[in-house]
Amino acid sequence: MYLTFAWRYFKAKKTANAINIIAWVTTGVIAFATCCQVLVLSVFNGFEDLVKSLYSSFYTDLKIIPAKGKTFVLTQAQIQQIKLQPSIKAISMVAEDKALLKNGDEQTVVQLKGVDSNYYLVSGVPGKLISGEFNTGTPDNAKIVAGSGIQSAAGINSNPAFGIDTLTVILPKKTLTATDPYASLSEGNVTTAGIFAIQQDFDNNYALTNIGFIKNQMGFAADEYTAAEIKLIAGSNINEEKAALQKILPPQYLVQSRYEQNMNLYSTMRMEKWAIYAVLTLILIISAFNIVSALTMLVLEKNKDISILQSMGCTKPMIRKIFLFEGILLGIIGAGAGILLAIIICLLQIKFKLIKLNGGSFLIDYFPVKFIPTDFILVALTALLIALIASWFPSLKASRQPIELR
Repeated sequence: MYLTFAWRYFKAKKTANAINIIAWVTTGVIAFATCCQVLVLSVFNGFEDLVKSLYSSFYTDLKIIPAKGKTFVLTQAQIQQIKLQPSIKAISMVAEDKALLKNGDEQTVVQLKGVDSNYYLVSGVPGKLISGEFNTGTPDNAKIVAGSGIQSAAGINSNPAFGIDTLTVILPKKTLTATDPYASLSEGNVTTAGIFAIQQDFDNNYALTNIGFIKNQMGFAADEYTAAEIKLIAGSNINEEKAALQKILPPQYLVQSRYEQNMNLYSTMRMEKWAIYAVLTLILIISAFNIVSALTMLVLEKNKDISILQSMGCTKPMIRKIFLFEGILLGIIGAGAGILLAIIICLLQIKFKLIKLNGGSFLIDYFPVKFIPTDFILVALTALLIALIASWFPSLKASRQPIELR
């Protein structure tokens, strides 16, 4: 009943055109704000998915690191116990540290990561090569697979037709010597095997080589590593597997999920997304003033109708609900139109890639879009809540109107 009254008041012709104009302007502002909110959230979802797919090529499902210090000891018996867990597909041991990479007169600092033969089972890096092959060699004849940014910084050639470059790697030894700083460094040679390209954070910083070579150069013990990277069977719950793995390991081992390995990145992306959402919500709050104006003028317009309804037995709460529903109706129409428009724009973007990214340096040249149902529910509820709050004062004023029949 209340919605029927509200709809009749909304579409009925008013004596003052300003009431109709303010009502439609209010609906338009709500539609614009909700459309912008859905578009922004969907684009952020698209970028988040894209970044996650890029980072998942480098970071594994789970990673075991020392709770303190840089290295830890993981025996073959412990590794075998980890492999026996039903959801674990593969495990790869890692020895990693910063190193100076020299190619003649060119040099650059890299994060040098020594990996074993199982690395291709846990990581997507072998599938991201742009030249050469994924081959880290042996401890005595190490090869290196570098990021494309490192290739540019060090002038590395990976084309066999022009001769493979032999690079010098300078690493810190595990045991430092205060009296002779040079004795705390080790120097070894590696040959270029391939170049990968994933994302600038990795391409400009990381290079991969043989784990035995790194351990020999740095003076690691036989069972000493800096990390163990784990790939789970598809469909496994990462958080549950992390908890199960943490239970079988001593406290000095820390198990991280992919999210925890990139916590700063994911937290920043979430904060940016909700910060933009909050800014766009301000537009809805501004539209609330229009709702107050429209309903206040409508109350004055329908003063005689209110008196008639009261004389027919309508109570004050009933009068109040009629005008509350009038404000909610403005919110429903505006939010519905805005969400529908946003869906149409997003579908056009998905199909035709209409809106392009400037610069041409990104992996894609258009804005990615992804729908998440909870975003639509959140935007709709936000619009309706603001409309409800804005409608409260005019509806309260309407319920307090005295009976005046002339």
